Amino acid sequence: MYGKAFAPEYQGALTTLSVNAPLADVLAAGIEQMQEAVRAGRTAEAARTGLAVAEAHRRLGQVGEAERAWKASYRTAREAADLAGMAWALWSGGTLARQRGAFPLARRLLALAAGLGEQAGDVVVRGYSLAGLAETGRIQGDYEAVGRLHEQLLDEARRRGEARHTVWALEGIAQMRRNTGQYDSAYELFAEAAEISARADDRRGHAWALRGLADVVSVRDGDTGRALSLLSQAEATCREMKLKSALAYNLKMRGNVLYRAGRYAEARDLYRDALAEFREMTEPRGETLARLGLAKAQARLGCDRATTAAELAELARVTERIGLRHAREMVARAQAEFVPDGEVCA
Repeated sequence: MYGKAFAPEYQGALTTLSVNAPLADVLAAGIEQMQEAVRAGRTAEAARTGLAVAEAHRRLGQVGEAERAWKASYRTAREAADLAGMAWALWSGGTLARQRGAFPLARRLLALAAGLGEQAGDVVVRGYSLAGLAETGRIQGDYEAVGRLHEQLLDEARRRGEARHTVWALEGIAQMRRNTGQYDSAYELFAEAAEISARADDRRGHAWALRGLADVVSVRDGDTGRALSLLSQAEATCREMKLKSALAYNLKMRGNVLYRAGRYAEARDLYRDALAEFREMTEPRGETLARLGLAKAQARLGCDRATTAAELAELARVTERIGLRHAREMVARAQAEFVPDGEVCA
C-alpha cells in the first residue's frame, strides 16, 4: 500500500511543502527560509533550504540560478560537516547536469552523491542518486547497463511503499520497453504508474505517466484522439504547476502524435513551439528531438532534400557528441527514409 507522495528534497523548515506545491511558491519560501537561516547562523538549515531553491530554479528552467544555488547549498553543507546535505546538493547538481546534456558530469556528481549518502546513512538520497544514475543511462539509450538498476530500485521503492519513487521506476522501465517495441508491456507499466501517482496525489508523476500512455496508444493503436486527450490532461497539470520541461516534452509528444496521424503542418508548428521552449531552458536533448521532428515534418511538407539532408547530418553529429544513443538511431532511420542515397550536404 502506498502512502501520499512527498518531496524529500524539500527539507528543513520546508518539509511541510506538498510535492505539488507551485514552484514559484517553493522558490519564494526557500529563499525566505534560507536567508533567515543564514542570518541566524544555522548553517545546516541554510544548506537544506537552499536545496529547495536549487530544485525550484531547475524545474522552472532557470539554469544559471539553479547552478549557483546547488553549489551554494553544497558549500554550506560542507561548512556544517553535513554529509547528507552535501549528498543532496550533489544530487541536485547531477540532475541539472543531466538536464543540460552534460552526461559525464551528471554521472560523476550523482556517483559522489550516492557515496556520500551511503556514508551518511541516508537511504533516501542514496536511492535518489542511484535513480539519477539509472535515468542518465536510460536517457542516453544504454538500456542494458541500467535496466537491472531500474528493476532493483523499483523493488526497493515497492518494499518501502514510496509512491513517488515507484512511479519514477515504473515510468523509466516503461520508456525503455516502449523504445524497444514492447508496447503492451510499456502500456501496462505506464498505466500502473498513472494509477499509483493519482492515488498518491503525485501530479508531476501522473502527468509524465499520461504522456507515456499517449505515446503508446498513438504508436501502437493509431488512436490519435485518445492520445491527444491524454496529453491535454497532462498539459493542464504542467501549466498549473509551471513544469516547463514537462510542458515542452508534452508539446513535442503532441507533435509526434499528429505527425503519425499525417497532420504534418500541425506537427511542424508544435515542434517549433517545443524547440523554442527547450532552447530557452538550455535543454539539448529536448532541443535535438524537437529539431528531428521538425525536420521530418518539413520534409513531408515539401522541404527540399538538400536542406533535410543537411539538418539530419548535423543532428547525427550532435547526438554523437552528446552521447544520445537512442536519438542517434532515430536520426539514422530518418536519414534512411528521407535521404536514402546517403546524400551529404556541406
